[in-house]
Amino acid sequence: MAGAITISTLNNDTGVLATQNGMNGIAKAWVNFDGTNTVTIRSSFNVSSITDNGTGDYTVNFTNALPNTNYAITGFSRRDNDVGGVFSVISAIQTNTKTTTACRIGSFFQLSGSTSPFDSPEVDVIIFSN
Repeated sequence: MAGAITISTLNNDTGVLATQNGMNGIAKAWVNFDGTNTVTIRSSFNVSSITDNGTGDYTVNFTNALPNTNYAITGFSRRDNDVGGVFSVISAIQTNTKTTTACRIGSFFQLSGSTSPFDSPEVDVIIFSN
């Protein structure tokens, strides 16, 4: 292809994509972690650590600050060994817990009309921002 430019890596001195905050439509941060016992990050982008605030209550700390707090949070938490009718969700704990450097999320499950927080063996969180 004539005129094509191929770049294998595009990093700034911190190792994060130099144009990350200038690109719309891409995840600005994501993480896959074990939320049981001692919280352990399996893989991530722009996430420095996870703080365990209690059962099913986590703070995702960003390596590089986001441009504002108008970002979208989506995610998934897995619950093992349950019967039918169970679903789990990730939710922002409170809107005032979203900052440019962290967001607080909760892992919840519902069974028989009752919703409860739980420590999930797999939590996936994705942050989208402008």
